Amino acid sequence: MEWAFRPLFCCMSKGIEWDQIRRLIHEIIESQGCELVDVELKGAGKSSVLRVFIDRPAGISHRDCELVSEQVGTVLDVEDLIAFSYTLEVSSPGLDRKLVKESDYTRFEGKLARIQTRIPLNQQKVFRGRLQGLSGGKVRLELQNGNLLDIPLDVIREARLEIDWAAEISRPTGSDGSK
Repeated sequence: MEWAFRPLFCCMSKGIEWDQIRRLIHEIIESQGCELVDVELKGAGKSSVLRVFIDRPAGISHRDCELVSEQVGTVLDVEDLIAFSYTLEVSSPGLDRKLVKESDYTRFEGKLARIQTRIPLNQQKVFRGRLQGLSGGKVRLELQNGNLLDIPLDVIREARLEIDWAAEISRPTGSDGSK
């Protein structure tokens, strides 16, 4: 299992077994033929929201989200790993999906991405460009000016795909006008 675990200090203070929760959610989602993209817990008290993002190459349907939600909710209730009230949300990662696992940088090679770093590289922390893969623990990004930048994985704060509007606009339409 390849994961870039990020500690959630808010969860640790509430006594949550975060690794165990992730492991259970991961097993449930894999059993449904889906990929776990990310899990996050936001908010506090009764306004806490546990968000689970799932994907598969052919895309995610509403039914996929419903099935995973039912199964994850049941297992978390039975295991009683979260000692406070929360809302469970299951969805696809969307068009601006997070890049979480190392394999994401290879899988989405050629796609536009926005990468924010923890420390400045070349006097900046936010970079936009086209993913050119991963090598030696560094993400290669082709910047808009054509320059290549290698960004070490350990300095990435957040990475997301961006919508390539130029490619969307130039996509041919079908005979019914649909893309």
